[in-house]
Amino acid sequence: MSTFPADPPGKAQDGVGDPGAFGRLWTPHRMAYIDAGGVKADDRCPFCHIPELSDEDALIVFRGAGSYVVLNLYPYNPGHLMVVPYRHVAGYEELDEAEANEIAALTQTAIRALHTASGPGGFNVGMNLGSIAGAGIAAHLHQHIVPRWGGDTNFMPVIGVTRVLPQLLADTRERIVAAWPHPG
Repeated sequence: MSTFPADPPGKAQDGVGDPGAFGRLWTPHRMAYIDAGGVKADDRCPFCHIPELSDEDALIVFRGAGSYVVLNLYPYNPGHLMVVPYRHVAGYEELDEAEANEIAALTQTAIRALHTASGPGGFNVGMNLGSIAGAGIAAHLHQHIVPRWGGDTNFMPVIGVTRVLPQLLADTRERIVAAWPHPG
């Protein structure tokens, strides 16, 4: 059995053929999306459904009183997090003061945890409010926290329409949870 450089550790598969000069990019977390034809079978809001799952299954990093922190299933970069209110609201102006304050505080905590977990050089933080502004799920507000490193953007997304992620989402979640500050 041969192991190719892009095979997940301990996951080499016999009989897959010689990749030649090309490595393989593994994105097993996308299979659920592919199997569902790109949509959830029950048409429920995914951000309302996520908190019903276990933290591990949902990729939740932290649960607060009014919002939670979760890994993005389709990340721009490793460690791409979202802070999401439990309440189903579309507009930032619809948040009550406690929700807005908690989202801000969790964003700060997430940035600290990501600094500890993976040492990015910077972050993109923001919300796309409304589909015209680029929100993939416009009906449920969510704030993105995208860690950035020098050279993290290359030809792959442009030419190959592929994002290169060096770690499986479950492993990324474990790393961030371990770095999350715990009161005590």
